[in-house]
Amino acid sequence: MSIQKINKLLIGTNNKGKLSEIKSLLPKNVEIHSTSEFNLKSPIENGKTFRENSLIKSKYFSKKTGLICLADDSGLEIDFLNKNPGIYSARWGGKHGDFKKAIKRVYSELNKKDKNWKHKKIRARFVCALSISFLDKIIACVQGKIEGYISIEPKGKNGFGYDPIFVPKGKRKTFGEMKPVKKYKIDHRYFAFKKLRKFL
Repeated sequence: MSIQKINKLLIGTNNKGKLSEIKSLLPKNVEIHSTSEFNLKSPIENGKTFRENSLIKSKYFSKKTGLICLADDSGLEIDFLNKNPGIYSARWGGKHGDFKKAIKRVYSELNKKDKNWKHKKIRARFVCALSISFLDKIIACVQGKIEGYISIEPKGKNGFGYDPIFVPKGKRKTFGEMKPVKKYKIDHRYFAFKKLRKFL
């Protein structure tokens, strides 16, 4: 299959925030489909890395629909917590992926490790693996990341996931305080997408 022929793409996610961000990064000439059109549940992500989980999703959704699928696996790594939550970022939100709960858990784990963590710069990064698969064939798999640190309290109502507690390096605002258009141009997903442009 020629790379140039990707003009119809299924976005393999049931996360609405992720879906709208990926849509905004895709070229306008690509016909976009979402998993909700097919009523598909997400597969079990039992990979050990962002890359493996991204490929599990893109292959699974492609096989279910017969469409070329782009899937993302991303998460927050906090150095002070041995790079957790990492690939378990969504799972820290419990069964229903409640990120308020996940954010509380981040602060609780930091407090357990060091009561004075707020006086330190807690380094963290967002990592995103993006893959494009057609059935069992991997067309592309790339990774992007952005370094930063953890805010001492959640700030901002924009974005999704851990955005309210992540301050990118060189910035003062959390992703949650930034306008989506601004965030989309500097985040981990954008850096991964730059590497995918030649395929789209």
